[in-house]
Amino acid sequence: MNYFKKRKFENKSGEVSWQSPSNIALIKYWGKKGFQLPANPSLSFTLSTSVTRTSMAYTPTADPEHFKVELMLNGKINLEFSEKVKAYFNILQEQVPFLKFFDFEIYTVNTFPHSAGIASSASAMSALALCLCDMEQMISNVPNTEKMNFFEKASHCARIGSGSAARSVYGGLVSWGKIKSLPQTSDRYATPIKKNIHPIFENYQDSILIVNREEKKVSSRQGHQLMIKHPFAQARYTQAVNNLETLLQVFATGDLEQFINITEQEAFTLHGMMMSSMPGYLLMQPNTLNIINALHSYRAQSGVPVSFTLDAGPNVHVLYPQQYVAPVQDFINNELKQWCVEETVINDKMGNGPERISRI
Repeated sequence: MNYFKKRKFENKSGEVSWQSPSNIALIKYWGKKGFQLPANPSLSFTLSTSVTRTSMAYTPTADPEHFKVELMLNGKINLEFSEKVKAYFNILQEQVPFLKFFDFEIYTVNTFPHSAGIASSASAMSALALCLCDMEQMISNVPNTEKMNFFEKASHCARIGSGSAARSVYGGLVSWGKIKSLPQTSDRYATPIKKNIHPIFENYQDSILIVNREEKKVSSRQGHQLMIKHPFAQARYTQAVNNLETLLQVFATGDLEQFINITEQEAFTLHGMMMSSMPGYLLMQPNTLNIINALHSYRAQSGVPVSFTLDAGPNVHVLYPQQYVAPVQDFINNELKQWCVEETVINDKMGNGPERISRI
């Protein structure tokens, strides 16, 4: 790896930009083992319009021992995030050893609220990891002989920054964590699921109801830590494995009733693990429950296969097939918006994954 020497980078500068989406986990990852590895496999679908756009400008540094990282979030310098990204870059030195030879200016913007339980860390860290992998190809002149290897490395690097970010480097349905029935899967990076998907799950819809825009009182990182000594941890990991295997069969058959049963159980279990931690905590809010109760009543009365899931926050993801867009969105506008902050709803759907914006 002799191309990772300072003299090789003295005249190299440039800028790369990527757009990367958030994702919504259907089988939840909650709890870690080793270094940023999942205690149980997870499965998500990638969103379309809930994205982070990141541009990373790099110039050779005068001091490799003290390279600089400056991050601007939504147009303003964010010192806290700048320090976090520099710490992340230091951790990545083994995977991308050229980092210390450059100073970085990073510009990032989200199309959705940060730190409110819509996996902003997933889109942010995956966009940053894709920029790094793209930069590596530009400065090292190492050919990208296999496209999949590029995304596997990006997924691996994203995972080190935020576990769920591993899944955001792919579009559609994505798993992360070793799954017995899928031998190509790994704890180190995510894997797209392309085969045996019933047409009912194409362009699946996700209307995100914003109950609260504020930053969570307990971060996901803290929540994962509380799983280490959680009395129900092992039972939860077994449940997740079983639910994931069943959900893979559901994707093949198109069984929406079973899809609803599994994904809603996963949402309740995730928050149940939070509430039964030591100390316990609650991220759902009264309006979260109002929405869920109203949705259950609507489904029972109308027969429309609409369901919900929750991320690690109070906001509600309303899930439904594309053919039910009109009635479900009417229901949201007429009945559910009243419980959203400023009646905010993000109508999203399953997306195709990240996109390179530019490369200079």
